[in-house]
Amino acid sequence: MLISHESPLCLLQESRNYNSYDYALVHLFDENKRYYDFFKESLKMGREVLLDNSIFELGTAFDTNKFVKYIKELKPTEYVVPDVWWDSKGTIEAFKNWKEKYKDLPGKMIGVVQGKTLGELIDCYKYMIENADKIAISFTYPIYQELSIGTSKLHKQMVGRRYLINLLRNLPFDRPHKPFHLFGCSLPQEYRFYKTDHNIESMDTSNPIVHGILNIRYTETGDLFDKEKIKLVELLNEELDEKQKENINYNIKKFKENIL
Repeated sequence: MLISHESPLCLLQESRNYNSYDYALVHLFDENKRYYDFFKESLKMGREVLLDNSIFELGTAFDTNKFVKYIKELKPTEYVVPDVWWDSKGTIEAFKNWKEKYKDLPGKMIGVVQGKTLGELIDCYKYMIENADKIAISFTYPIYQELSIGTSKLHKQMVGRRYLINLLRNLPFDRPHKPFHLFGCSLPQEYRFYKTDHNIESMDTSNPIVHGILNIRYTETGDLFDKEKIKLVELLNEELDEKQKENINYNIKKFKENIL
């Protein structure tokens, strides 16, 4: 599984040592040329770059015209087609419109499964099987609270996503299933589920970075039992002391032990 942990600007260069590919948030290109140049340089180095539409950070997908402009300029390895938060029909319609209007963009298309109910998620997944190159699964769907028994909302999200992935992969189709990308995580120990799952091609999460910056260490076994709500973009310009860097390196090490 390819792993990427979004990192603050002060760690971008170092992040190539612990990330197997580079994960870019497109809305930050407008705000920081240094951030954009890092990913341009990564591609020149032969590294893979995934360009996200920033819906998790913005609440809605980044401006379509600007997104297209950056895809043409950057030429990422793959990019996340604009989706609509928890809206299956809206996401399918957005993907259809994108595919019809932008036929020659560089990079593979990642289609996001969206929806509130299990039926909506399945409908969206069926569409993405037919049309996307890779399929992304979020850790936030409301249905996770019904799909699994857990001790907390975070635990139910962790177990619920694994249940959903198994369910989707076992649906009968005439064509092969597509590889998965996993967006983020509620708790890092979720990734123990995926050690031998070769259908999951890539994942991204800033979890070990954010908690390291906040001086929160994973347990010796790589567990975390609560999650800070702050997002990495809110810490993008942080200057880190040695203790924070040690915490980050420790969390990354424990995270990788969960899945390697």
